Amino acid sequence: MFGSRRNREQHRYYLLPGMGRSNRRHRRRVHAAAIIAGIIFSLLFGYLLYWLNRR
Repeated sequence: MFGSRRNREQHRYYLLPGMGRSNRRHRRRVHAAAIIAGIIFSLLFGYLLYWLNRR
């Protein structure tokens, strides 16, 4: 009642290869690079459209 034992198996989980801290760090870096590349590409494409419409 008061000191009931917790089921340790219920809170057990296993990390598969690539699920550690270094993988999260790598994914965060790739995500940031993708966002930056998308912004640069959209700026260049927008400038190209602007330049073509001005001609």
